[in-house]
Amino acid sequence: MVVSVEQGTAAKPLAGVVVVSIEQALAAPLCTGRLAEMGARVIKIERAEGDFARGYDAAANGQSSYFVWTNRGKESVVLDFKNADDAALLHCLIAEADIFVQNLAPGALDRAGFGSEKLRELHPRLITCDISGYGTNNAASNLKAYDLLVQCESGLAGITGAPDACGRIGVSICDIGAGMNATIAVLSALALRSSTGKGSGVSVSLFDGAADWMTIPYVHQVYGNGAPTRQGLKHPSIAPYGAFKTKDGDEIVISIQNEREWRQFCSAFLQQPEVAEDSRFSSNTNRVRNREALDLVIAEAFSRVDSNEALQRLSAANTAYGQVRSIAQMAEHPALRTWPMTVDGEELQMIAPAVRAPWDSQHFDAAPLLGEHTERIRLEFATKQVGEPA
Repeated sequence: MVVSVEQGTAAKPLAGVVVVSIEQALAAPLCTGRLAEMGARVIKIERAEGDFARGYDAAANGQSSYFVWTNRGKESVVLDFKNADDAALLHCLIAEADIFVQNLAPGALDRAGFGSEKLRELHPRLITCDISGYGTNNAASNLKAYDLLVQCESGLAGITGAPDACGRIGVSICDIGAGMNATIAVLSALALRSSTGKGSGVSVSLFDGAADWMTIPYVHQVYGNGAPTRQGLKHPSIAPYGAFKTKDGDEIVISIQNEREWRQFCSAFLQQPEVAEDSRFSSNTNRVRNREALDLVIAEAFSRVDSNEALQRLSAANTAYGQVRSIAQMAEHPALRTWPMTVDGEELQMIAPAVRAPWDSQHFDAAPLLGEHTERIRLEFATKQVGEPA
């Protein structure tokens, strides 16, 4: 595990940008969390009971792992925008904002007078970002869109897992994808505003993101010979490309991409160079066609060596490989970068952002307590003298 200690010195790219977000769970908080890491001031609007992701677990020193991951460095304000005074304060906040993000149920904010189109009419420089499950104005728009449900509806679960059973991708991939797509959309709208002076309305959905990732199987299904079937830790169109178990029970995934690599693998790992010349295995097409026989040859070779010797042979063969690691083993991976974050007075090492940049702070700000900044925000924005528009 690598713990970064150097302090970033460059100015953050979104310094001075104000984001107001009515958000819950994962997709919208992840988007605004990324904006906060880029220097934006993010004011998170919560109900009295708080973002329900606060209660998902208590793994992070008593706090929710989901919440501390996606809400670092934000300000939490408890508002009930059905209350006239709170609605007026929310209008004041939005009037000062550059970006407004929301992921409530479709139509909820329109009915409350905070629909994105109306807000952009009132504030032409405002960028609005709406995050939904299935988009708007279609027969699926009102379906509840929890991550696993979208994995199933999009066909993603249908091509994931072993041949005898579908599988869920082990993290909330559709929520995460929607949050990242929303971040891209907001940054694109900011770039456009820099040249036009006008804000834009952008929107993303969990389903759209998952469907985009399904382009290859979709094209195979609609225009080719059918979508790939579930392969577990195998590749449907490349062989050998899969997991094999060593003598001491570890699993190692190997990938052969061309005939040169195949010959090196047969010589240095299998120590059977003649296998490369076997007509059943002499091309990728033939290896895929005879995968069962091929896997038996390779599995037998792996079963004779422990994991250390297997890795040495694979390195000597210049074969691409990956170890099937547990989360505990991943936590000790030499490529893993972490930054410190204080949670309830204790310093935790959290995984560093995927983007490395000159403005990296090398640490995470704390996630806010529920309503931690409510009174300060009320006092600050009460001085703006901006009333609720008629």
